[in-house]
Formats: sequence, structure tokens, C-alpha cells
Amino acid sequence: MLTSGNILQERYQLQKQLGRTAAGHQTWLSTDLHTQEQVTVKLLAFSPQMEWEELKLFEREAEVLQSLEHRYIPRYRDYFSIDRETGSGLPWFGLVQDYIPGSSLQELIENGKRFNESDIKNIAKNVLEILIYLHQLSPPVLHRDIKPSNLIYGDDKQIYLIDFGAVQAQAHVTGVTFTVVGTSGYAPLEQFWGRAVPASDLYALGATLIHVLTGIPPADLPQKESRIQFRDRVSISPHFISWLETMTEISVEKRFQTAKIALECLIDQNNQHFLPSQSAKINKLSPPKNTRIQLEKTAEQLNIYFPPGLKSFINQYNPNINKWIYYSSIFVIGLSFPVVLFPLIPRMWNDSPVFGLVFLTTMLMLLAGIIVLVNQKTYVNINPNQLEIKRKLFGLVYGLKVGKTSDILGVFVYQNKSSRGVKIRSETKSYTIIENIKEEECFWLAQEIQDWLNSR
Repeated sequence: MLTSGNILQERYQLQKQLGRTAAGHQTWLSTDLHTQEQVTVKLLAFSPQMEWEELKLFEREAEVLQSLEHRYIPRYRDYFSIDRETGSGLPWFGLVQDYIPGSSLQELIENGKRFNESDIKNIAKNVLEILIYLHQLSPPVLHRDIKPSNLIYGDDKQIYLIDFGAVQAQAHVTGVTFTVVGTSGYAPLEQFWGRAVPASDLYALGATLIHVLTGIPPADLPQKESRIQFRDRVSISPHFISWLETMTEISVEKRFQTAKIALECLIDQNNQHFLPSQSAKINKLSPPKNTRIQLEKTAEQLNIYFPPGLKSFINQYNPNINKWIYYSSIFVIGLSFPVVLFPLIPRMWNDSPVFGLVFLTTMLMLLAGIIVLVNQKTYVNINPNQLEIKRKLFGLVYGLKVGKTSDILGVFVYQNKSSRGVKIRSETKSYTIIENIKEEECFWLAQEIQDWLNSR
């Protein structure tokens, strides 16, 4: 366990822990013994429970920071690893940056500080200047996690952008990236589809400014048609309200195209260039090859059909699977129960009736699960009034879920250790549309649903 006073790399002496996360990240205020300057050391423990993707993101953060040079981004100093013996049984990776004296906007909000319109505009200008720099690099650098805790209000009254742990730097930012990152409430929908673009950072900044203005996290504010509702909670100029609403448009095409245009419109109140002539578009995804998901779209409704689950589950690992292999696998699985397993039950029953009963019950539940996977069909219908999700098994409808289309806040791609799929989130609940489909299908389907909702 790392503690205050530990010296890493015979150079960085830990002083005070500034933060830690459940994912294994720790941030320490430290002293560089070579220069006697204060620095920030960000550490990642490489534990067995850690996702490999977390280390990739940590390494990417260090790589990107080395190439950045901006007065309001803490300067990169060093990147290192420490062995298990030094790290109390775990290998650690460390990233060293300049320390910025000050407090995060999150800390200031929690301590009761309130900002007026002039303060918020100055914060916006500072951050937009940073984003202009980042987005004009080649390739563009997307921060993807702008929020109050990642903006430091320095003792010099300037705003600094920190924590590039979710950074994206790639030559073609219109492509899909399967690392879904960001913070709910601040990250726009397209980012949860793995489709972040420069305008995604603008949304996050807008949501952050609304949080600072109202003192309420954007996820806790009411929403209407996926737009954050904040007008009745602030006393600011109509121009600034309109500017914030444009920053936080749910549709990326309706946001400012670039940070430069957003800054120009913020400074010049007579600038009506709120909708740029060339919108910040996301290239539309084509249906993934060999997808079995069927879509029907009209102006009045969107219908989605998902074929039986087992074939879809197998298809995500081998999209070219032959139908005879599919049906053969079903036959083998189904035959294994009566031929191999059921004859064991009488023997187990004689040895232990309780164990035999538990085994029989377990086998029947597994068989029922396979029957559902083989035969379950899923239908989704969305029309201007209603969202309906229903499952069918042998023609019988079950698991019917109904909601109001007007309550829908957005469509999300989610992924955890056990499953991956698409959800629709409303004001009161979340609806799972489908699970265990290919990554490409998740992002394509999420975009198709959101496009239809945006067209209403």
C-alpha cells in the first residue's frame, strides 16, 4: 500500500492523496526531489481485477500528454512503472505532471461558491481556447471527459483542463471506437455509441457550465426531448441561454461545428451564426455485414425485429456460420440432456435425494433457458406516442414493456464483463432493447434509433 512519504523512482516523494477511484487510480500531490517542485503523480495499480482497456487508456494518456504544449494544460514530466516489491505486491504505472495550485470547479460548487454570468463566460472562454488548440492538432485530440472535477480554478484565476484519461487521438475521428468512455450527464449520446467528434467536447463543456450555473448536476436536471431544462433556474441573458442550448443540443448536427465558432458566438452577441453552414456531422454507419437485425423505418414508426437469441449469440463470434452448423449445435445440445444427463439422476437420487432434486431442477432450468434462446424473438416498435418491447416464444407474447416516446432521453450502448447491448433511457426507467450482439451492431442500432427520434 502506497502511503505518504514513499519515494518512487528515487525521485518523487508522495505527500498527500488528492483522489482515488474504484478502478485503481490514485492521484498524489508529490515533491520532485531533483527540482524541489510540487508535482502531481497519477498512479494505476495493475491488479488481476483490472480491465486491460484501463491500462491502454492510461498509456494513451501519457503518450498524448507528451505531445501537448498549452499553458492551461498541466505539463507532462515523466512516465514510469514500479515493480511488485516496491508496489506492495502489485505493479504500478505512474504519470507525472505539473501541479496546479487551486481547486476544481466541483470542489468550489460543493463548498457553496456561486458564479455569476461574467464568471461563467470567462470559464467558457478559457476552456474553448484550450479546445481550439486540441481540436486543431493533427490528428485532433478529443478530451471526452470535460466536467467540473476536471477543470481547475487556479490561484492565478485561470482555468486548467486536467485528467486526459479518456482522451482520443486518431487520424479519423469519424470512425467507431469501441472504448465507451465519459461521464453520464456530461457526455453526449454519440459518445456512448463510440462516435465522439470535436462537438462532443462542446456538449460536455455546455453541460458543465449549466452545472456550475445551477449548482445541480445535469443528470439531475429535468429533460424534455433529450434537452437539459435549466432556463427557469438561472438569471442570465437570453443570448447566453441560447448559446448554452446550442452547445447542449442532443443532435450533433445542431451544435456548433467547432470550438472557434462557439467562442466567436459567445463573444459577439450580435453573431447569429448559431447554426454553422457546415454542421459537425457524424458519418452515418452502414448496417454491419451479415447482421440479422431487421429495421423498418417510416415517418410514423420504427420497427425492429431480432431473430432467436442463440443464433444471434453464436453469430457475434462467427458471422459466417452455416445454418446447418447452427441447427446441428441445437440438436447436440438438446440431445445431451436426455441421453447423457438424465440417466444420472436415478443414481444421484439413490445416493442423495436432496442432491438429485437440486441437480434435476438445475438441468430443467438450463434446458428451459436453451429453449428460450433457440426460439425467443424480440420485437420493438416506436411511434410518436409509444415505445413497445415484446418477446415472443412459440407465438406467445411475454415480457411486454411499454413506455411513452415523449419520455425518452436517449439511446445508449453499454458494455460490462458479462454482456453488451443497447438501452433506451427514459425519465423514469431504462429499457433493454437487445443484449449479446456484435459491437458494430450496437453502435449502428443506437444511431438508427436516435436518428429516428431526432426526426420526429
